[in-house]
Amino acid sequence: MRLTNRTRRLYFAGILLAFWGLIAVPRAVFGGQKVQEPSSSASASQSKKLSESTDEGSLPAEIQACQSCHGDITASFEKTPHWKTMNDTRGGHAMQGCEACHGPGGDHADDPSKSSLFDFKKATSEDITERCLTCHASGSEHMSASNSFHRQNDVSCTSCHSMHHATTKEHMLIKAEPGLCYSCHLQQKAQFNMPFRHRVNEGLITCTDCHNQHGTSSVLEGDHLVRQVRASAPGDVVCFKCHTDKQGPFVFEHEAVRIEGCAACHIAHGGANPRMLKYSNVNLLCLQCHTNSPGIHATVMDANQSHYEQACVNCHVKIHGSNFDGLLDR
Repeated sequence: MRLTNRTRRLYFAGILLAFWGLIAVPRAVFGGQKVQEPSSSASASQSKKLSESTDEGSLPAEIQACQSCHGDITASFEKTPHWKTMNDTRGGHAMQGCEACHGPGGDHADDPSKSSLFDFKKATSEDITERCLTCHASGSEHMSASNSFHRQNDVSCTSCHSMHHATTKEHMLIKAEPGLCYSCHLQQKAQFNMPFRHRVNEGLITCTDCHNQHGTSSVLEGDHLVRQVRASAPGDVVCFKCHTDKQGPFVFEHEAVRIEGCAACHIAHGGANPRMLKYSNVNLLCLQCHTNSPGIHATVMDANQSHYEQACVNCHVKIHGSNFDGLLDR
């Protein structure tokens, strides 16, 4: 079907009006103003700020004074989380950069032989810890630092952390886990090499997944110390982070789990027995508490398991707790 001349004119006029609307309406709404693009000077200013931490000329005067003698230390300091103190001006120079940890450095700059700076290499472990806690006392990780086994045994912050020469990207450690922990905890290192163990050496979990190295409220429980374990005093809640099926709550609880925790039966780090149990014979483990086994259960006390009633767990299968039977049979 051919279009008439009048129809063609109306068709092209509609197209022109639509095109004019696309141009005129935005100008009417925005006042004909163009979107301003960042100027070259603004971009240069932003680039300068981004490179400020690595530009020697842009360093604060205090840092430059330290850098004149301690160039290698200053260079490493710029790459640490402590460098962020340079952006916090609320406490003044006393809370920024080198002086935040070492104290005022004016006298040291004038005469290094008469320095009054805080020297971490010569200070006592208690003084070092107090110095670090002036900034790090808040937060859940350091709330119980006064109750830390490390602190009570003269282990300071710099025993594990290096402010200037850290070897890890996180937490500024002098050595990565678990090697750092093994440098003191040799017994636990041996346990993690046992046939049945938590997979710490393989990197599946770390020491600090279960322990808060800075201190907790853990106390002496039975015949074992719950050493700075995260969560509850008995230490079992930290186990339930992974072993959720053992947590409950159960209608019929196993008293040993409720009162003493998982360590009543298990060696937490690793051992020679399956399931990291304290004894290879399950009966002997149960008989630590269940010595009054009446009647038919007397045969279970046979350590050689020669009788047909061989193991307690053959019947009491729900040893962590049950919702159906008080004897934990099901």
